Amino acid sequence: MEVVGVRIELPSNAPIVLLRETGGEGRLLPIFIGGAEAQAIALAMDEAEPPRPMTHDLFKNVLDDLGVRIERIVVTELRDRTFYAELELRGDNGARRVSSRPSDAVALAVRTGAPIFADESVLEAAGHTVAPEQPEGEELPPEEVLDQFREFLDRVSPEDFNG
Repeated sequence: MEVVGVRIELPSNAPIVLLRETGGEGRLLPIFIGGAEAQAIALAMDEAEPPRPMTHDLFKNVLDDLGVRIERIVVTELRDRTFYAELELRGDNGARRVSSRPSDAVALAVRTGAPIFADESVLEAAGHTVAPEQPEGEELPPEEVLDQFREFLDRVSPEDFNG
């Protein structure tokens, strides 16, 4: 998966992080998130450096100082309209999996360059396929993906993502 962007969905003012499948059908996975997490993801995508570390920057710095790296993040489940994720960590003491909110996991992945994955069951339940309008093998620019996704969001509500 790749992060396409973060936006505020109107009229509800609900922040959304939009992930896109990099292979397969190129499905989009919208995840409603909190405002602070939306800001954290957007700042990291813009490579903005705050004067003092934000929470996700602090967490990354602590992991770096401990010699632990995030190997990948996985959106593992959609249950009762709530997404779940895990951080897959590796350090001197071996590999560990830590439960995380997807928004926090994505914020860390953007900061560390860790790959993002989504379980197939999550993509089947909440993924949205964008109708291809480009020659086969070429990707839509992010702006066009967001435009198509906005049209999709005009037709759905958070309750529609009930797995």
